[in-house]
Amino acid sequence: MSSESHPYIPVLRSNLAEGKIDRREFLRTSTLLGLSATAAYAFAGVPNPARAQANMPKGGRLRISMRVYDLKSPHRFNATSASNIVRQTNDFLTVTGADNVTRPGLIEKWEVSPDLKTWTLHVRKNVKWRKGGDFTADDVIWNLKHVLDPATGSSMLGLMRSYMISEFETAEKDDKGNPKKVSRLWDANALQKVDSHTVRLNCKAAQLAVPEHLFHYPNSMLHPADGGEYKLGSDGTGPFELVELEVGKKAVLRARQGYWGKGPYVDTVEFIDLGDDPGPQLAAFASRQVDGIQLISTDLVPSLRNLPHAAVYEQTTAGAGVARVHYDKPPFNDKRVRQALRLAIDCQKILDVTMRDAGSVGEHHHVGPTLPDYAKLPPYKQDIAKAKQLLAEAGHPNGLDLTISCRKEPSQEPQLVQALVEQWKAVGIRVTVNIMPTAEYNRIWTEVPFGFIGWAHRPLGIMTLGLAYRSGQSWNESRYSNPEFDRLLSEAEGTVDLEKRKAVMAKLEAIMQDDGPIIQPVWNKMYQVFDKKVKGAYAHPSQLVMCNEFAVEA
Repeated sequence: MSSESHPYIPVLRSNLAEGKIDRREFLRTSTLLGLSATAAYAFAGVPNPARAQANMPKGGRLRISMRVYDLKSPHRFNATSASNIVRQTNDFLTVTGADNVTRPGLIEKWEVSPDLKTWTLHVRKNVKWRKGGDFTADDVIWNLKHVLDPATGSSMLGLMRSYMISEFETAEKDDKGNPKKVSRLWDANALQKVDSHTVRLNCKAAQLAVPEHLFHYPNSMLHPADGGEYKLGSDGTGPFELVELEVGKKAVLRARQGYWGKGPYVDTVEFIDLGDDPGPQLAAFASRQVDGIQLISTDLVPSLRNLPHAAVYEQTTAGAGVARVHYDKPPFNDKRVRQALRLAIDCQKILDVTMRDAGSVGEHHHVGPTLPDYAKLPPYKQDIAKAKQLLAEAGHPNGLDLTISCRKEPSQEPQLVQALVEQWKAVGIRVTVNIMPTAEYNRIWTEVPFGFIGWAHRPLGIMTLGLAYRSGQSWNESRYSNPEFDRLLSEAEGTVDLEKRKAVMAKLEAIMQDDGPIIQPVWNKMYQVFDKKVKGAYAHPSQLVMCNEFAVEA
């Protein structure tokens, strides 16, 4: 098939030439439809930011400050830091770069049918597992079946549910006498092995973002013989091998010989866990005990910029701090209470007293203005009188007493929570803050009735909405369930025309502002810092670290 095999790619080219879409929209959509990033950037007339790797120094040790969590079940990960260790040893089928463009990884290319329902993945033929043997279509199918098995508990199941999964009734009955249902692949041929290095996804519904879903961080390719578990000695296709692991302290990786991709350039990578407190991270970097910090609390940025050996990298992202309620539990099951929580908030003032220039004003719908499928709505304004009225109508004329839970780090999260609490006071909502150790909160984040957490950047709004708010999704921490929202989300996921998709997104954003379970005051910038001796460094908007791209000067 030609580089323009999908019939919409010529339309995108024409729309760009006529000024109907911008370069960002062209690059993102054309590459998802199978146009190579090289060709897309050339037509857009902008430099391809793919990083040159010529003349990189070889050898040495790279030390990064990052939390080191339990790594036993990569397909169940809910923290980017955990995936950052496993991604050094186990590759992904695709790679979404810092420019939000998705490129081939373990698959060398993909093709998609005009109706977005058939995706053909061509597996690279030069990839070997570290312990020997080719990486093949069988490995791809095993991994996709594993993440889509409800017993695994992966967020990939919810992400791909709309186009790969159906519910089937069983012979068993629930306590009300209704047939119990199970989730499984919608068709026996949904994951089809075409040949030893070709896999076809036969989808029940159209989906534009399949290549980005394949890079979702719980979707690293594990060796089937390891049964979905990860430990010292686990096999992988990646540039490094895990040689030491102590949860809560450190992980050490050694460069692999004969890696199929870029690098690696350093001999050793060490991830060092310095805990939740940003103070030790700053001290370790200032004294050059570590060469980088994976995720910087915003209040550290000024101090780090003052260090002569520091290179601070930043990204404007669609990452966000989000307060959410359990949609199905009182008092939050009353729409008027959810609306009052939003109407009490002046997002600009929240930004001014917390993030300042490290963020931007949120709109309570979780679709970032940096994303190509963002639809601009009228400004969402604070309305104290309306919030009080709604609370009274909901049976709370004297206000509410609530508790909100959050994690200790990154430090801007409790700061944002406290700023929200101060503004809720004006409408009679009295909120106690429960700040928990980060590791503990990450274990129970979906269970607290009223909680706040930072959501990482995703390259399309439909991906964030699908992960966080589609009915039945394991990461749907609010338990939100709205059939009209689900229907519109599936429509948006299958709409390739940008203007038509934005029109659907506007409806989704409006539902979130009216009915949704969240209060989202700000968008976050994302910061990472590396010593200037680290070459090839950059900040990935999704908080990821690809250590095979980095080198260290002696």
